[in-house]
Amino acid sequence: MSQDQKRNIIKTAGDLFFRLGIRSVSIDDICRELGISKKTFYVYFESKDELIEQLLQANLDYIAGKMEDLVKLQDFKQLVKVFIKRQQAEKNDVRRVPQLVYDLKKYYPRQFADFQQKCFETQKNYIMRYLEQGLKDGYVRADLNIELTAVLFAKIHSDAIRDFEIIEGHNHNMHQLAHTAMDVFVRGVLSEKGLKLFESE
Repeated sequence: MSQDQKRNIIKTAGDLFFRLGIRSVSIDDICRELGISKKTFYVYFESKDELIEQLLQANLDYIAGKMEDLVKLQDFKQLVKVFIKRQQAEKNDVRRVPQLVYDLKKYYPRQFADFQQKCFETQKNYIMRYLEQGLKDGYVRADLNIELTAVLFAKIHSDAIRDFEIIEGHNHNMHQLAHTAMDVFVRGVLSEKGLKLFESE
């Protein structure tokens, strides 16, 4: 069994789901796009449901990898610089939340709820690590309740994904929400030293 082939199936399915929605894409469509047989598909996945679960896990692993890269810097000043650079690179991305999320909520609620919970726990844990590093370096307020702050902002992100229709109903997109939430978050947790760093960047 080739792990490269498995990753290729997951990536291709994700691209199709993103563009067309989960319900509109069949296993036959995925196999046709890849030029493989359904027999080959079933070597790697028992069903479309399993493929979706592994696609969501791959997405979660990707998010965790990006967060781990930041934590490994072990320098809050450098972390802020890298984060701001990423925010600036994404500020012109105004894509709507894909049909993929809508279909997950409607047709695969168990998988979506499981993904949301895992995403919440992952983000909470990494936010705590970011804040602890910032506290150590003197950039985060000494009186901040780090655990509660991490829970609060991880929950905001989790609820925003679930209720994206409300955000878009007010003529905003998810990237604008993420940018605004992060601005509020950063200004709320930083010390005077941290604010000077943030504003200088």
